[in-house]
Amino acid sequence: MTKLIEELRAKVKAALEERARRQAELDQIIAAAEERGDGALTDEEEAKLREIRERVRAIDSDVDEVRARIDELEEDERRRKAAEEAARRFEGSNPGERRQPPIQVTEPSTYRDGGPHSFFADAYRAFGARGSHDFEAAERLRRHQREMSELGYELRDGGESRAVGTALFGGLVVPQYLVDEFAPVLRNGRAFLNAVRREPLPDEGMTLVVPRGQTGVSVAAQATENAAVSETNIDYDNDLSVSVRTYAGQQDVSRQSLERGTPGIDRLLYADLVGAYAESVDADAINGAGTSGTHKGVLQATGINSVTYTDTTPTVAEAWPKLADAIQQVATNRKMSANLIVMHPRRWAWFVAALDGQNRPLIVNDPSAAVNAMGDAASNFGEGQLVGTLQGLPVLVDANIPTNLGAGTDEDRIIVLRRTDPILWEEGDGMPRELRFEETSGGNLTVKLVVYGYSAFTAERYASAVSVISGTGLVAPTF
Repeated sequence: MTKLIEELRAKVKAALEERARRQAELDQIIAAAEERGDGALTDEEEAKLREIRERVRAIDSDVDEVRARIDELEEDERRRKAAEEAARRFEGSNPGERRQPPIQVTEPSTYRDGGPHSFFADAYRAFGARGSHDFEAAERLRRHQREMSELGYELRDGGESRAVGTALFGGLVVPQYLVDEFAPVLRNGRAFLNAVRREPLPDEGMTLVVPRGQTGVSVAAQATENAAVSETNIDYDNDLSVSVRTYAGQQDVSRQSLERGTPGIDRLLYADLVGAYAESVDADAINGAGTSGTHKGVLQATGINSVTYTDTTPTVAEAWPKLADAIQQVATNRKMSANLIVMHPRRWAWFVAALDGQNRPLIVNDPSAAVNAMGDAASNFGEGQLVGTLQGLPVLVDANIPTNLGAGTDEDRIIVLRRTDPILWEEGDGMPRELRFEETSGGNLTVKLVVYGYSAFTAERYASAVSVISGTGLVAPTF
C-alpha cells in the first residue's frame, strides 16, 4: 500500500507542476495586455485564456480526486495498524493459537528536532506567501495535522469555531517538540498565573457563568431537641459572567528568514512568540481593564481589599504595617488566610536592600541567624520564582505588575491574596499551540507571525480574597 501511495503522490506532483506551467502562461498573457495599456484582450488571447483555465480546472479536479484517494489509503493503513495493535494486545485469549507478530514500521514525526523540514517555513510557503502555494509544504502540514490529531490535540483549521468572530483564526498546531522545549519560557513569563487556581477551559462557548453566592446558608446551635434548626436559602442571583478571550503573541520577521532561514530558526521564532503570549495573558490577569465589567485583572477587580501607603520618604520599616493590614483584611473579610504575596522585582529588591541602623540587612538568607530579620531571601532572586518570605508568606515576583500607576505614573503595587480563589481557565498546559501569518508590510518583505490560544480569568468570585497595597509609598525605589 505504501508503494501505491507514493505513486499517487508522484502523480499529484506531476499534475501540480503542469498546473504551475499553465498558470505562468496565463500570467504572461495578462501581463502582456497590461503593458499595452488598452485594458482589453485580443480574440486570440481570450481563446488562449479559456483553454488554460479549462485545463487548470481539470488539473485541480484530478488533484482533488487523487488526494482524496491518498487520504483513504492512509486511513486504511492507520486502521490496519490499529487493528493489528488491538490483536496483539488481546493475543493470548486462545492459548493454543500462536500468531506471527506483524511487522511494525515506525515513521518519524514530520516535524521533529533535527528533522529536514522547518514547520514555520512550510507554514509560510503553504499559506503565508501571497500569490504562491507550495503544495509539497501543504502536504507535509496536512500529515503533521493528522499526527497531532492522533495524539489527541484539537484542530481548528477545519473550520471549527467557538463563536462569531473566532473563525477568523485558521490555526496550525505547533509541533510537540517545540511545545515541550519552551514550556519553561511560558512558565517564567507568567509567574502570577502559574500561582493561581487553574481549571480546564470548556470545549465550547465564549462566556463562562460562575456561581457566586450573595446570601450564604446559616448554621446555628439547635435550641432544644426537636426544635427548628437554622435555615437560610443560599442566593445565587449574583452569578458572575466571565468572557473567554483570544490571547495572542506576535513577532515581525523578514520573509528571507522564513524562506532561507538557518537550521534551528523554529526554536528562535517560537521562543519569542511563547514569551510574548505568556506576557500578554499574565499582564491582563494582573491589570486588565476587562470588557463590559468582566475579565478584570486583580488590580481592577471590584470588591477587593484596599490598603493605602502614603509616604514621601518610604522605607521598608514603614511599609511593614501595611503588609500586616493587607494580610489581616483577607483573613477578616474572606474568613480564610492569605497565602501569597506578589510584587514587582524592583519592589522585592527594595525590601532586600533595606538595612537597619547598624547597616545590617533586614531581609536575610538565614533568618535564624539574625536578631532583627524581617524576612527570608533564601531563594534566588529572579522573575517567575518564589524569592523569599515576608511575614510568614511566600513572595513571588512578577515583572508584569505595572510600574506606571498613581498620580505620578511611577508607582507599582503589592498584591496579597489567597491564591486558590482567583480562577484561570485555559486549554491544556497553557502553551499557545496554533499560529497564523499576516503580511503587514509587504513592501518591506516583513511577515508577522501570530500564535494564539483561549483562556478566561476572574478574581471576583471571592474578591475579598485579594488585598492590594497602593500609594505614593510605592514609587520607584532608589538604591
